Amino acid sequence: MSPAIVGLDVGGDAAAWRAAGFAVELNCVALGTVQLRLDPTVDGIAGWHLADEPAERSTTTHANTADALDHVVVFSDDPDRTIDEYAAIGLEVRRVREIGGGRTQTFFRAGEPIIELVGPIPDVEGERFWGLAITVTDLDACAALLGDHLGPAKDAVQAGRRIATLRHEACGLSVPIAFMSTRR
Repeated sequence: MSPAIVGLDVGGDAAAWRAAGFAVELNCVALGTVQLRLDPTVDGIAGWHLADEPAERSTTTHANTADALDHVVVFSDDPDRTIDEYAAIGLEVRRVREIGGGRTQTFFRAGEPIIELVGPIPDVEGERFWGLAITVTDLDACAALLGDHLGPAKDAVQAGRRIATLRHEACGLSVPIAFMSTRR
């Protein structure tokens, strides 16, 4: 069985996450089976916490209608090396997609969320967590809540889904975030 992401250490204080429509309890944001552990001294995503199986699913209600962590984006200067490192901890490649410019996206399931490995990215040394895609139950309600802090919704790569990018820095967050409609 593959390891599951049960937690991520992310930057930003509770007030900034609340301003982006998230419920924050004890400096954590519960997204499905993953806890985002907030640390205002961290820039971006500092690390992950893995377990042998997913945590229990949270029932937390968020004003932005967030329901789950859909995927975590990781950049690598050497995707083959990163794939080998992930294989060593039990993560299996589910799919690889060419995205142009000599780069690929490689996908792994890690419990409820997916890891999207992108590379090679030349200005990254090793691997670096880059951003989060969060599933929302109502992307239009999320857009209404966030107003100008959310870019326009567009069709996602996944058929039948839509995606919109949070202007995270305007919200005081150091983590790039996209909101996605639910899977069909």
